Amino acid sequence: MKIDNQKEHSNGAQNGNNPDEFFLQPDQSFETRAIHEGQSPDQWKSGVIVPPIHTGSTFKQADPEEHSEYFYGRIGNPTRSALETCIASLDKAKYCLTFASGLASIAGVAGLLKAGDHVICGDDLYGGTHSYFKNIAKDNGVEVDFIDTTVVENLENAFKPNTKMVYVESPTNPLLKIMDIPRLAAAIKSECQDIIFVVDNTFLTPYLQNPLLMGADIAVYSLTKYMNGHSDVIMGAITTSDDELYKKLTYIQHIAGSIPSPFDCYLMNRSLKTLSIRMDKHIENATKVAKFLEQHPLVEKVLYPGLESHPQYKLAKRLWHGPSGMISIFLKGDLEMSKAFLKALKVFALAVSLGGFESLAELPTTMTHEIVPAEIKKDLGITDNLIRLSVGLESATDLIKDVDQALKVAANFYIPS
Repeated sequence: MKIDNQKEHSNGAQNGNNPDEFFLQPDQSFETRAIHEGQSPDQWKSGVIVPPIHTGSTFKQADPEEHSEYFYGRIGNPTRSALETCIASLDKAKYCLTFASGLASIAGVAGLLKAGDHVICGDDLYGGTHSYFKNIAKDNGVEVDFIDTTVVENLENAFKPNTKMVYVESPTNPLLKIMDIPRLAAAIKSECQDIIFVVDNTFLTPYLQNPLLMGADIAVYSLTKYMNGHSDVIMGAITTSDDELYKKLTYIQHIAGSIPSPFDCYLMNRSLKTLSIRMDKHIENATKVAKFLEQHPLVEKVLYPGLESHPQYKLAKRLWHGPSGMISIFLKGDLEMSKAFLKALKVFALAVSLGGFESLAELPTTMTHEIVPAEIKKDLGITDNLIRLSVGLESATDLIKDVDQALKVAANFYIPS
C-alpha cells in the first residue's frame, strides 16, 4: 500500500473555529501510514502480516559481480528497511536512515562536516549533543558556535563564510524553547543554499511536527524516546528528502557501522503503530499536570508549550499539532528542595530519558546535563531548582496526587522570596 504523504499541513482551525484557539489540525492519514507503510505482507513469501525479524548477517548472492538488494547485514536488512520506509512516510520525507542510538544519528550528521567547517548550534541542547559538538567535533577541526536561535537575527549575525551547518532542537531540552523553523530556514537559505539545516525533532515526533516541510534539510530523532515509547530500545534516525545528502548519509551509515539490530528494528516498528494514540494521551496528561503545577504555591514557574503562559505559546500553535508530554518546572527552593521532591515521588520514577509509557522525573543539572560546563548551565538558566518531567500514560489523577504529595515533602526546603 502506498499512501500519499506529501500533503502540506493545514493552518486552519479544528472544526472550522477561530485558528487562534487551536494547534494545527492532525494529519488525517498518519495512523494508516504508521500501520501500512513498508509493512505489505506481499513482500514476504509467507505473506505474514507483521514484518519478520531477519537476523542473518549475510545474504546469498546469485552473481559475484551483481549484488542483490541485500548483501551484508551492516549495509542493509529487510527488517530495518521496513522500519525506515515507515518512518520516512510518517515524517513526510523521501528517505530515512536508522542508527544504533540518537547520538549515533547526531554523529552521522556531524560526519557531513570536515575540518575547517563552521557549524552554528542552538544554545539549549541535550547534554550529549552539546558535548559532541563542543568536544568531538571541535577536536576534529570543526568550528562551533552556540547561540540563542529563538532570535532569528542572532542566527543572521552568526554566519561566516565557512558556515556549513545549523543545528537546533525544537523544542529544546530542557528549557522547551521553540524555534521558528520556517524563518530560520529562510534566513539560512538566503545566506547560502548549501548550508545544511538540521532540526532535532525528538520531543515532538513526526506526529506533531514535520521539520522537512518547514524548510529543514535533515530531521534527527532519538527513537529511544516517544517513537519507541516503551523504554526497551535505544535507536536513532535521520530523515531527509535531499538526494545528495541521502547518498552521503548512507555512506556514513554503512562505513561507520552504527546500525540498529534487527530485533530492535522489529520492536520499533511495533511501537510506531500506537504512536499517535500514545502522543494524544501524553498531551492530555501533561496538560492536566502542568495546569495543576502552575497553580501550586511551591512552584516558581512552569514551562509547557501547551499553556498560554509559555512565552512562545502562539508560535507552537502555529507550527505544531500539539505540545507533547514534556514539562519543566522551577521550584521555589534550591538543590536540597529538588532532591527532596524527586526522592519523594512514588509514581514518577527518578530516571533519565523520556517519552516512555511510564512517567519520569530528573534533575538536569546533575543528570542529563551534568556534562555541560557549569558556566553554560548558569547562563542558560539550567539551575538546581529546575526539574524535568516526562509525563507518561498513567492516570492523570494519580500523577497529580504524586507531584502534590512530593511537593508537600519538599515544602520543608521552601525558600521564601
